[in-house]
Amino acid sequence: MERLQVRRIQTDVLIVGGGTAGCYAALTISRNSNLSVLIAEKANIKRSGCLAAGVNAINAYITKGHVPQDYVDYATKDAAGIVRGDLLLTAAEHFNEVTEDMERLGLVILKDENGDYVARGNRNIKINGENFKPILAKAVEEAERVEVLNHINITDLLVEDNRVYGAVGFSVTDEVAYEIHANAVLIATGGAAGLYRPNNPGFSRHKMWYPPFNTGAGYAMGIRAGAEMTSFEMRFIALRCKDTIAPTGTIAQGVGAKQVNSRGTVYEKHYGLTTSERVYGTVRENQLGHGPCYLQTSGITDKQNEELLKAYLNMAPSQTLRWIETGKMPKEQDVEIQGTEPYIVGGHTASGFWVDTNRQTTIHGLYAAGDVAGGCPQKYVTGALAEGEIAAVDIIRRLEENREEWIPSDPAFLQENANRTLLEYEKIRATEQPAFTIEELEEAMQKVMDEYAGGIATGYQYNENQLQLADEKIDQIIALTDHIGARDMHELLFAYELKERLVVCKSLIAHLRGRKETRWHAFNENQDYPETDEAYYRYLNSRMRDGRIELIWRDIVKEGEYEHTN
Repeated sequence: MERLQVRRIQTDVLIVGGGTAGCYAALTISRNSNLSVLIAEKANIKRSGCLAAGVNAINAYITKGHVPQDYVDYATKDAAGIVRGDLLLTAAEHFNEVTEDMERLGLVILKDENGDYVARGNRNIKINGENFKPILAKAVEEAERVEVLNHINITDLLVEDNRVYGAVGFSVTDEVAYEIHANAVLIATGGAAGLYRPNNPGFSRHKMWYPPFNTGAGYAMGIRAGAEMTSFEMRFIALRCKDTIAPTGTIAQGVGAKQVNSRGTVYEKHYGLTTSERVYGTVRENQLGHGPCYLQTSGITDKQNEELLKAYLNMAPSQTLRWIETGKMPKEQDVEIQGTEPYIVGGHTASGFWVDTNRQTTIHGLYAAGDVAGGCPQKYVTGALAEGEIAAVDIIRRLEENREEWIPSDPAFLQENANRTLLEYEKIRATEQPAFTIEELEEAMQKVMDEYAGGIATGYQYNENQLQLADEKIDQIIALTDHIGARDMHELLFAYELKERLVVCKSLIAHLRGRKETRWHAFNENQDYPETDEAYYRYLNSRMRDGRIELIWRDIVKEGEYEHTN
């Protein structure tokens, strides 16, 4: 097997991940500066990221009669106070602006007879969003000084003296490695799916709430580089339509459907209406023998029925097809619901990089936006757009003010790090007949997390002894990854996706062990500490030092502008 060809690229700004946040950051830099931008996307930006299949609503919007602070208050309450007020407010102040920009680019937003956006609840507006991502990708492709490298998987950051100077990756399709040098790097890769055993096994395992290709790559490269992370213990578990794993918010908000058990009892009022409580109530009702649980759609009007069929065609057509195939429309039969496996995602909960108000991480020159950025839950699509814009504006300011700041003091050290990563690629490619396949190790990882770290098998519950076992068993699997092999570049991608997930698992377990309380039912259901403890009304952060995860407690940031002091 021939060695990989190495291509070296210089750019002002490297954006890792061409999803919502990454694309909008590139647009912002192109519109407001002369900086060169390179987007490295492991798929194709036309249909990559969480918007790949489309979406039928803007879920974070400041509707008439409301102000950005109202959104901050809602998200803060939903997350039991463990949020960054500065991040939520700065994002919310941009929600409407970025929405209007997307409309100018071609997004269809539904309007009433007065020309106003059609609201869905207090914070949402309706759109025809099947082509949301292609619209955004087209704008990026037409932007000046922006280059897109599709099918490039970035694995490691180039960091010296806590400053970032680029990254290393490889082509998923060609036998080429990339060494990319940049004056600033924005991580916009998304959260982590596939850590736990999923709802659907075997050939249907990809049918999950979060994109199965979002593996926590950005988290992993940041963790390994020593960046500070936050709130991994605030996992996200989605309440979804059973089997299709289609969204339930469209039903709950769109037609006002209540959560009911098999006896027809509306149980949601007994457990609470926060995101985590809706999941927790459903789990508890099933444990008590009152399942299955449903969203009560029987009896809705013909118009509502038709609206649901159309809405799901915009984002989860499998649910519409299921209604049609069974011959029972939602107005005739309640929709069965269930919780998904846990995910680590900063767009719905607060998990991710610990960033300042401008979205710079604790590594100088390294930014994070969208699902990979922590502290700002319930950001959704507009929040990702907003954070991409906020990060981009600060990148422009810093680079235009002081370009010399980003010149490495020891280029040889950076080259040594790059070479070490390139040698790792070659080692995996050269390994023949490994003892375990990548898929076998991935399934072992998911089994460990499911049974010992609060997965579906245990009703999302865990205790100290289980977490200790989870940590030990994940270490054993990590050791086995030293001997995995890849027959081609696509398998090399799978190898790194497994490695990324295992790094995230280690950090997640450390966080679950650190928060000795149950602050969010289901999300962190600690059986040894079943009550909320106000002594833990703080952020639980972590960073990796010499291969070990260190936990850091930080005080709540309620307002103002936050900058790192470390």
